This record gives sequence, structure tokens and C-alpha cells, in this order.
Amino acid sequence: MITREPRVLMSGNRAAVRLLVRLLAGAVLVGKLWAQVPAHVIELTADRDSRYKIAGLRTPEITVKAGEQVILRVTANRGKSWNRDGSIHGFSLLRAKDRTRVDGWDLLFKPGKQEFTLTAPSEPGEYAVVCTVICSEEHEGMHMKFTVLP
Repeated sequence: MITREPRVLMSGNRAAVRLLVRLLAGAVLVGKLWAQVPAHVIELTADRDSRYKIAGLRTPEITVKAGEQVILRVTANRGKSWNRDGSIHGFSLLRAKDRTRVDGWDLLFKPGKQEFTLTAPSEPGEYAVVCTVICSEEHEGMHMKFTVLP
């Protein structure tokens, strides 16, 4: 009887190891597929006239899906004033319902081109983007709509 129990355990261990290998292989496959999901690329200009601009849109507006990866490619042009740290424009995402900031979406732009990799908010709804750097007398007009779809 003693010789059979180790065989049973060994057989059970082999089955467990096979199952574990299959699960790990499946997890690796899912990870590879997830990595292949392209990010939503948004090209934005923060301009010297204290306006956000998106090519092809008269009124800039951003629409993303909840939780999706977003690459924000920004070209920032110097306004009439800027922060001491050299930031010339800001980009802060606020919840429209209560004007609270969304974590991870409080950005400062330096002159030139820069890129930010972000994750869209998980909560669908209306948001607002506002500039957080006093960039000119027209600074208060530097805002746009941001919509998160389910």
C-alpha cells in the first residue's frame, strides 16, 4: 500500500502541473492579446492663443472608451506668460458633475512636443479639460469637452 500512495500522489501532481502549465500558457496568450490592443492616440495642440486645438475639429472635443489606454501627443506653443518651472500650458481633467480632478490627468506642458500615456477614466460620463497655467489674458477660455463612453 505504501508504494501505491506515492504513485497516486505523483499522478495527481502531474495532473496539477499540467493544469498549471495550461493556465500559465493561457495567461501569457491573454497578456499578448491585451498588449496588441492599440492605444487611442489623440493629437492635441495647446496653442499660443490660449486654445486647445485638434486637427479637423472646429471645436476640440475628446471622446474615449472607459478604461482604454490613451496616448496624448501634445504640441505646446508658448503663450504670453508661463510658470516658473517653464510650463506654458496645463491639462487637468475634471468631472463635469462636481469639478473634481481625475487622478493621473493633471499634466503640465513644456514648449514643443511631448507624449503622455494615460488610462481613460473607468466611469462613463461628461468631463471637462481645463488649462492650469495662467498662459495669457485669454486663459479662462482654454477648455474643452471630454466624454467617456461605456
